[in-house]
Amino acid sequence: MIDSYPLFRAVPMTFEHAIDVCSWRYPEPYNIYGWLPWEQMVQLGVEFGDPLIREEQYLSVVDEQDRLWGFAQLFPLDRVIRIGLGMRPDWCGHGMGKRFVEAIVDEAKRRYPSGPLDLEVLAWNERAIRTYRKAGFGITDSYEKLTPSGMAEFYCMEYVPS
Repeated sequence: MIDSYPLFRAVPMTFEHAIDVCSWRYPEPYNIYGWLPWEQMVQLGVEFGDPLIREEQYLSVVDEQDRLWGFAQLFPLDRVIRIGLGMRPDWCGHGMGKRFVEAIVDEAKRRYPSGPLDLEVLAWNERAIRTYRKAGFGITDSYEKLTPSGMAEFYCMEYVPS
């Protein structure tokens, strides 16, 4: 249980944070959000296993004691900045999601002041959808995409500043 409400901030993802994120294991049905082992990420040069991608696109979300709570990717697409994110599994479901997402949005707006922000979420992930709505995102589209376990329905949610 979390005793108090931490203050979150987004910082550049460190090598140590990247290794830590690869060790996280989510319970079903959220296990789809896990990463490859760190050694494979580096060997394949994918995502934050590639130092350049990690530096350019990935953030760590930490609290005032510099504890790692999660990560985010800010991925520039043609007309939008796509946010990917994840919270440490043992801290999910404790009411911290809105503030966690707001810290990511604040950093994304700082880096890309004129760019619209969006994210994708699996349609069945009602917990995440509720959190994203509370943080200012609204569903703008739905579509199917291939996942490691087959085709699945996704929502695109766009940030609407208040």
